[in-house]
Amino acid sequence: METLTDVLLVTANVGSLFDNVGEIQNEWLQELYKTIHSYKPQFIALHFQEVGGKDYMANMGHAENFFWNIESSDEMKDFDRVCIYVDNQFQAEDSFTALGSMYFIHKALKNVYQYDFEAKDFKAVSGQTKYVGSLDGVATVEKEKFPKNFWPDFKWSRKGFMRTRWIIHNQGLDLVNVHLFHDASNLIACNSSPSIYSANRKNALRYVINRISDSRYTPLPFFVFGDFNFRLDTLSLVQHLSTATDVQTVKKDCSNEVEKIICEEKDNDHKVLLQIEEKLFAYLHQAVFREDDGRALLKYDKEVAAFQDVIKEEDIKFPPSYPYSEEYTKPTQYMNTRCPAWCDRILMSHAAQDFIERRDDGEKSVVYNTVGPNVCMGDHKPVFLSFSLKTNDH
Repeated sequence: METLTDVLLVTANVGSLFDNVGEIQNEWLQELYKTIHSYKPQFIALHFQEVGGKDYMANMGHAENFFWNIESSDEMKDFDRVCIYVDNQFQAEDSFTALGSMYFIHKALKNVYQYDFEAKDFKAVSGQTKYVGSLDGVATVEKEKFPKNFWPDFKWSRKGFMRTRWIIHNQGLDLVNVHLFHDASNLIACNSSPSIYSANRKNALRYVINRISDSRYTPLPFFVFGDFNFRLDTLSLVQHLSTATDVQTVKKDCSNEVEKIICEEKDNDHKVLLQIEEKLFAYLHQAVFREDDGRALLKYDKEVAAFQDVIKEEDIKFPPSYPYSEEYTKPTQYMNTRCPAWCDRILMSHAAQDFIERRDDGEKSVVYNTVGPNVCMGDHKPVFLSFSLKTNDH
């Protein structure tokens, strides 16, 4: 007999929640609970990146409170089984990823098992299990920081992935929390198409997919969701935005290094249309990123395309998820630090997509969207996928 299990997957880069503690955290949590209330899932997976924020040494204590707030909240009281994994061991530089994953199972959902990677066996999930620390030696999670030699030219940072494996009503699946590399400089991102950063992310994601599909364990359908840091193809986009402008390249006095790129309108008093510096991307008509959910720019979102052989994604019908203003009163404005992009994503293997129930009665059976579109959620809007998982009860 086929059974449907309502599932909610959420990914959120929460770094800015810890860097501005207090102000936006409560609102953020309320928006999360609203989403849970709207979709009434029986199984919830929350994947967090950058736990503790940039100043994680000072803020890691707040991070534990944040997880505790979610776990103990009234809104989550009907979820009687909870599994929490938080890698907060920043002293362990070789393995620290700042990833956190939380899984909630509703009391109405029976037959949920979790994989023990050491015993190579599934065990029934019961009660609350909480691992906050280095996660080394925790048998129900597999965690890896990307190897140092991947990016010899770049600062090695707390990026990596974390996998858990589940059976829900006889359907096995992997849930993988991932954080890939960002664009350190807008100027370098403009140098080539695809950019050097994009190539790094491609290597890293290929590495993750190979690791979760290798022969150590039986490969299962998977969902990979997190902050992929995917960016628009900056060079092509800038060429498009600056077609009718005069482009000036300003170099540093002492070297040949480009310091800024300025695109001025040819008439209209030479108004600056676009200015790019290492950490500045100021475009005059920022609304293009929000109008019609930024759909006109999706053609520059090319990084997933390299993985069509193994990965699918639902259609994106929401504006770029980053970099939003962290000002409380500007919840839909982007900061002009980076070109807005769909960094936060929920991707799945072809096999996983086959288990998603699609109703044709006009009801929205699959929803892929952002949490808190009109509320300040920090610099990343969380992204969620709500769907019914087709499972077989033998």
